[in-house]
Amino acid sequence: MPAEWEPHVGTWLSWPRPEGISFPDKYEPVPGVYAEFIKALVEVEDVDINVWHAEMEQWVYGLLATHKVPMARVRFHHFPAYEPWCRDHGPIFLKRRKDGRDERAIVDWGFNAWGGKYPPFDLDDAVPQHIAKLRGLPLFSPGIVMEGGSIEVNGRGTLLTTEACLLNKNRNPHLTKAQIEQYLKDHLGVTNTLWLGDGIVGDDTDGHIDDLSRFVNPTTIVTVVEEDPKDENFPMLDENLKRLRTLQDQDGKLFRIVELPMPRAIEYDGQRLPASYANFYIANQRVIVPTYRDPQDTVALDILQREFPDRKVIGLDSSELIWGLGSFHCISQQEPA
Repeated sequence: MPAEWEPHVGTWLSWPRPEGISFPDKYEPVPGVYAEFIKALVEVEDVDINVWHAEMEQWVYGLLATHKVPMARVRFHHFPAYEPWCRDHGPIFLKRRKDGRDERAIVDWGFNAWGGKYPPFDLDDAVPQHIAKLRGLPLFSPGIVMEGGSIEVNGRGTLLTTEACLLNKNRNPHLTKAQIEQYLKDHLGVTNTLWLGDGIVGDDTDGHIDDLSRFVNPTTIVTVVEEDPKDENFPMLDENLKRLRTLQDQDGKLFRIVELPMPRAIEYDGQRLPASYANFYIANQRVIVPTYRDPQDTVALDILQREFPDRKVIGLDSSELIWGLGSFHCISQQEPA
């Protein structure tokens, strides 16, 4: 599995439905956030959008036109998904070089809506199969549940994940930690699996890594930290930071660890939302970072710009999108070149 910063053909998205459950009573502002995200992406790569049918395609096309999104790099596919979290139900692309040629394939992990929380999910689970057929690529189906947001790779053999998610009994209760690591080796080509502990409060995925810690290059990990000891995120983020400082890469070397702030707590209808600056998406020549109308927005953007000197770091307001309990990394899935 290539690192996210390696060259992309494009980005895959699954368009959110008004009747979906991801944005209860607050769908209206979400399509506009998608439009701004897509506008930033098409400057540097193609965007493939999964929609239910021609009627939805026409509606989305009109919306993007209203937002002045250039449409030359946008393609629609009638691959329906109940919910829009393409990071988790979309395909994981693999690459290898053989006989002087680049070859690609797709891993089709099982998807059960984060432990069966939000049925039905059969259409979402089928999305990688549709895309493999469209691209004419080999499809590997391991037969276990795994979400793209639960794993993070440096493209050199190391994978970062969390115990809270991958060892949760609502995913693969029949597998041990060692067996899960073997699946990751067999199907992603990694040799070194590293484990953090718990995820942030409000994350209904049981602790996805993409809200916590991200590789920004093969030797550097950015990780969110909470400065306020009274905040409920403080204990788990402090514990994860301590672990990160001891973890070694595939060559036995310690990582360089860069700390990212957390925005202040965001609540809606009495619910703490999993707002995190770690949920950024690395595109060709761009890094798109969720912002939250918070004083720490600028701090986070400045840190990430320093870590990505060859890319333009763009902050996009994710205050409405986070009501769905995810942000830009959660809704996107890269297709490597």
